[in-house]
Amino acid sequence: MLQKLFTMLLLGSMILSGACSAPKKLKVANGQITELTQQTNQLKGKVTSLQGDVTQCAESNKSLSEELNHNKAACRKVQEKLEASQAVLKEQYNTLQQVQNKIDAALTDFKDKGVEVYFKNGLVFVSMEDQLLYKTGSARLGEKGKKALEDLALVLNEYPNLKVIVLGNTDDVKFKNGIDNWTLSTERANGVIRLLIAEGKMEPMRLTAAGKGKFNPVADNNTPEGKSKNRRTDIILNPNLDSIWDTIDR
Repeated sequence: MLQKLFTMLLLGSMILSGACSAPKKLKVANGQITELTQQTNQLKGKVTSLQGDVTQCAESNKSLSEELNHNKAACRKVQEKLEASQAVLKEQYNTLQQVQNKIDAALTDFKDKGVEVYFKNGLVFVSMEDQLLYKTGSARLGEKGKKALEDLALVLNEYPNLKVIVLGNTDDVKFKNGIDNWTLSTERANGVIRLLIAEGKMEPMRLTAAGKGKFNPVADNNTPEGKSKNRRTDIILNPNLDSIWDTIDR
């Protein structure tokens, strides 16, 4: 009987002890819940921020992608223009080479009379000394000069797109009849132009005349040979540059 009473007292004591410690555990649990809630809210905030960063990056990537595609298209267009211009330049170069060869053949008989045909800086030059074209101090063409220019015109008429500049040049000797070197060189160029139009049947719009007087020497004026080379008329053949600009402006 005494033993049963002792057991009942022991159980009651344990129940009472457990009942007293329950509030403490609940308080600890509530504290942990509060801390976890705060951590969860912080994580949610970070997730929201990261989602915003992702959205911003996606928009930036889209903008960069569009810019890249635009630049690629612009580069392709420039490349196409470059290739088209190179093709035109190559065609022009080949044409000038053909012209040079044909003029060389057409003027073979005049090579020993001061005619030189050469290619320089993308242009074809036909240089004729005045011993072939004129008398000293005169702008009137001689018969041999006329024949050489007519043969030249036959070739040039095969290439109507070529522009032609006729440039008169003199040595540094002053003429006794009062005419100055500028006037003489210009009038000689004009005389060549007139013959190319009248006898050579060339289109006037293709032709330009100019004079450089003594200021475009190719040799030393202190020697007779040098003076002879400087007294010349240069006929300069220019390619059609309009077709090149067309490839750039299109």
